[in-house]
Amino acid sequence: MAKKAQKVYTVGQINTLVKVALEAGLPSRFSVVGQISDYKRHFSGHCYFSLKDPSGILPGVMWKGKASKLKFEPENGLEVVATGHIEVYTQGGKYQFYADRLQLAGVGDLQLAYEQMVKRLEAEGLFKDEHKQPLPAYPMRIGIVTSATGAAVKDIATSVYDRWPCVKMLLCPATVQGDGAAATIATAIKSINKRNDELKLDVIIVGRGGGSLEDLWAFNEEAVARAIYNSKIPIISAVGHEVDVTIADLVADARASTPTKAGVIAVPDMEEVLERINSMQKHLQRHARNRLEVCKGQLERVLASAVFRNPMWVLNGPMQRLDETTGQLNDVLRRLLETARRRIDAAWEKLLQVEPHRLMGQRAVELGRLESGAAAAIKSVFAKKQLQITALENRLSGLNPKSVLNRGYSITVNKGSGKVVLAVSDVEIGDVLVTELADKQRIESEIKKI
Repeated sequence: MAKKAQKVYTVGQINTLVKVALEAGLPSRFSVVGQISDYKRHFSGHCYFSLKDPSGILPGVMWKGKASKLKFEPENGLEVVATGHIEVYTQGGKYQFYADRLQLAGVGDLQLAYEQMVKRLEAEGLFKDEHKQPLPAYPMRIGIVTSATGAAVKDIATSVYDRWPCVKMLLCPATVQGDGAAATIATAIKSINKRNDELKLDVIIVGRGGGSLEDLWAFNEEAVARAIYNSKIPIISAVGHEVDVTIADLVADARASTPTKAGVIAVPDMEEVLERINSMQKHLQRHARNRLEVCKGQLERVLASAVFRNPMWVLNGPMQRLDETTGQLNDVLRRLLETARRRIDAAWEKLLQVEPHRLMGQRAVELGRLESGAAAAIKSVFAKKQLQITALENRLSGLNPKSVLNRGYSITVNKGSGKVVLAVSDVEIGDVLVTELADKQRIESEIKKI
């Protein structure tokens, strides 16, 4: 009998057989411990990595939906416990561990996530003191972001009103625990800032009562940290108990160890303020009394002075000096006037000796003689220049080549070349000649024969 023909499989069929065999022989879900290596988060959000230990390597995948719920960011070298199942990736011909949960082996997930977040935000400068705003000394309107039903809001309100009963408070309710809590806290802070032209809040208290790290986790989320950092209104963070330090505490402008202490930080003590006011009032009164006594003494000294006893005494001296000065000025003016009068009289005597009317007659005769001489000289110069101009005109007229036209001569020009015809060689049969006569008369002719 002929041998039975051996079945031939395709690559895909073999991979499918292996897939079925593995899935049939392995639990549908189990956990495996190992160290993360070759970790990569794809831009799609999916995570690819390997789990390794001294005995081998197991390729792993975590899809975006599961990876987005991780509290920490996986890193190479972390020891983790991964929970999921094994499948064969038939297109690649390999089996992979599909993780739907990752837990740290040893240190907790939340603790690592907290440390990673602190390290990253600190590197960005969100915790620096230079970004923190000072709290107002006497706030009159305070916003509170916390749960409406929790004990924190009562603790804050009691603490504030006990110390500063004139303040007004606005509660902006927010979920402070569980999924979505961070988003509601961040939204509340942003909303208050957008509406503060209307609300006119001086400070915001954000917080809640104590709890586990997981209970307080909303205040460690990046969304809350950035909302606090970007707030234009100073924020006091009051989360948990004395030992609890959240990222919100590190970013906030001030930190209160408990919600009750937040009220102590936010507002002054009314009794202390009144005591300071009373102290200042007494100080001002003492200062005013002392100043009044000093002014009273000065006034008494002024009233006791000679000026107030005999006011005219102050004017007697100046009036006498004024009289003396006036007399001196009169004497000086009188002497100046007498000197000026003597100089004028002397000048008048000299003027009479000169006989000005006779001097003016002589100057008039001399001026007439000079005018006659100047007129004769001008006429002589004009006559000479006229003769010179006439001679030049005659010479210029003689040099004018067209002046001979008036004596019966003419000038012939070759119209084509524009040259004066001086010889037969200057023209050709067919050329047009222009003959200019006297009075700018012209005749055009054509050469028929040379």
